[in-house]
Amino acid sequence: MTEKIRVVLVDDHPMFREGVAMTLADEPDFEIVGQGVSAGDAVRLVKDLLSDIVLLDISMPGGGIEAARQIAVACPVVKMVMLTVSEHDDDVVAALQAGARGYILKGVGGEVLIDIVRAVNRGESYVSPDLAARLLVEMRNGDGRNARHDPLTGLTAREEQILKLVSHGLSNKEIGRELGLREKTVKHYMTNILQKLQVRNRVEAALLARDRFPTE
Repeated sequence: MTEKIRVVLVDDHPMFREGVAMTLADEPDFEIVGQGVSAGDAVRLVKDLLSDIVLLDISMPGGGIEAARQIAVACPVVKMVMLTVSEHDDDVVAALQAGARGYILKGVGGEVLIDIVRAVNRGESYVSPDLAARLLVEMRNGDGRNARHDPLTGLTAREEQILKLVSHGLSNKEIGRELGLREKTVKHYMTNILQKLQVRNRVEAALLARDRFPTE
C-alpha cells in the first residue's frame, strides 16, 4: 500500500481551511495530520508531526512567510506551499526565498490544488503561471530592485554554511560528516539552496558562490 501524503494545513479562515482539508482528505493518498491558525501553530505542528507537506496562508497571524523561514531551518525535509490571495511580487519572492516549494493563489480548483500538492511532494516546484510569467518579465527587463538583488542574501545561516562547503568541492556525504548531519538532510538543504539561487545544479550554485566563499 502506498504511503499517504501527510499534510499540515494552517490558515486563520476556518471555512476556507476546512474546505481545503475536506478536498484533500477525500483523496485516498492524502491525510490531514494537523490544522492551525497562526505562524506559531505552523512551526509547532510541523516540528511535532514532521509532515510531508505544510500549506501556509501568508496573511495569518504571525505571518506565513515568517513561519516558512522558521520551518526551513527547523525541518528542512518538510515541503512548504503558500496558499494565499496575495499576488504581490514581493510576497512571491519572499516566499520562495524562505524555502517555499509552491505558491498557489486561493480560488484554484480542487483538482488543480490536489495535482499541485502531489507534484510538490514528488519534489517539483510550482508558482501560479501568471505570477511566474510576470516575475520572469521583470527579471529579463532588469527591474531595478531585482537587478541589484544578491540571491545569496536569502540563504539561512545553515544553507550558507553548506553552500560554502559545496563551493570547496565537498559532496553531500562529506558535508554531512563535517556538520554532523545525515546525508539525506544535506540533500534537502541543497534542494532549498538551488531553488533560492534559481540555479539548476550544485555546479552552478558553486560557481555563484565562488566569489563569496573563496577557497582558503
